[in-house]
Amino acid sequence: MVRRDRFDLVLRSRRAILSDGERPAAVCVADGRVAVILPYYAPVDADRDTDVGDLPLLPGLVDTHVHVNEPGRTPWEGFASATRAAALGGVTTLIDMPLNSLPPTTSVAALEIKRAAAAGKCVVDVGFWGGAVPENTRDAADLTALHEAGVFGFKCFLADSGVPEFPPLSTSGLEAAARHLAALDATLIVHAEDSAILGENATLHRDDHPHDRTRFADFLATRPDSAELAAVSDVLTVARRTGARVHILHLSSAAPLSLIAAARAAGTDVTVETCPHYLFFDAKEIPDGATEFKCCPPIRSAANRQRLWSALEEGLIDFVVSDHSPCTADLKRRETGDFGEAWGGIASVQLGLSAVWTQARARGWRLAAVVDVMARRTALFAGLPGKGRIAEGCDADLVVFDPEAQWKVDAGQLAHRNPITPYHGRTLTGVVRATYLRGEEIGGVPRGRLLRRERVAGAVV
Repeated sequence: MVRRDRFDLVLRSRRAILSDGERPAAVCVADGRVAVILPYYAPVDADRDTDVGDLPLLPGLVDTHVHVNEPGRTPWEGFASATRAAALGGVTTLIDMPLNSLPPTTSVAALEIKRAAAAGKCVVDVGFWGGAVPENTRDAADLTALHEAGVFGFKCFLADSGVPEFPPLSTSGLEAAARHLAALDATLIVHAEDSAILGENATLHRDDHPHDRTRFADFLATRPDSAELAAVSDVLTVARRTGARVHILHLSSAAPLSLIAAARAAGTDVTVETCPHYLFFDAKEIPDGATEFKCCPPIRSAANRQRLWSALEEGLIDFVVSDHSPCTADLKRRETGDFGEAWGGIASVQLGLSAVWTQARARGWRLAAVVDVMARRTALFAGLPGKGRIAEGCDADLVVFDPEAQWKVDAGQLAHRNPITPYHGRTLTGVVRATYLRGEEIGGVPRGRLLRRERVAGAVV
């Protein structure tokens, strides 16, 4: 039982974003958890009593889509650098994706290798997704073993993943995986782009000139909205047939939104995420050759961006996560500007809160609404009821945020291992002043825990 006679820490804020709304409060912490929430001026006996005044106090963000890449591709990123960057961006819990590391997390043995690589390096809490690939979807026992080992769900691709050791599922493979996971009551998360449509558009001509691999408009044409639309349609059909719980990763196109709305209305258990870069950037402002902007699916038009914002506000898109997918400088092919050859991924785990808040406040959003789609809903999706909220009994993962401060992004000053990001040189609004994990301010000491699935993740409400 959490003691309440004396506290380890009290954080006072006139703008505490609590689970029941924003108000002045004194958040009292004991044994790493929020013990009680008192009025702002309440006298309290505590080892540390910190008043942040008018700065908002937020729950730590939960980012369920991060590519750490260790082991195997640690020069791209690693647990020490990724979790440090996350903490500086207000993220106190992240779930690591099963690919780009070697081996990929498609077996219990690979999961244990990854856990060993992460042990003692993480300054925030870290969980792991499993992978669903052709090899391990043929036998339900393989997925069952990973599920029982504590992964948070299973990721698959419907098109080339970019790395040969993590091949995509065919339509029949997708259905087999969905049936297995429905029986386990586990979540299937899907990179939804149709491989056939991508293949048809790989050498697309635009207007009267040949495809130019340095032109962003030509790259965008190779990954059209129709690829996402067709793939999402297939996923929803399989979910309906199998009863599986499915999640659409990094939705960039607004085209599938009507299909998703109809599927939900019919009872399909489907959730959807989007990412800061799809909510921040406009395809027309991306210079040719600027391969730091390459991601798959791609950044689309300003009109499409606005439809994503509307869907997020309406709850049709459930939440926002980074899809932090870094690489070394040479793999971005900046010297040639070749979008076809460049690695597709945006480095942004440190920048997500500021990037989203910059755009959200311009649209009249309240800070509490941003917290909802970047902390509470992601924690609920992952099945982490003690995360993503400031409420009694929850982990004291807390963030002091300055919502008015502006800063210019310098990629070289970020904690990501490689200083490459499309946000370089951009002025963002909102600065994380301090981040606490279970009541301890995050510094250089790795206190993060390696998480296992606490319970089956449910639909976001």
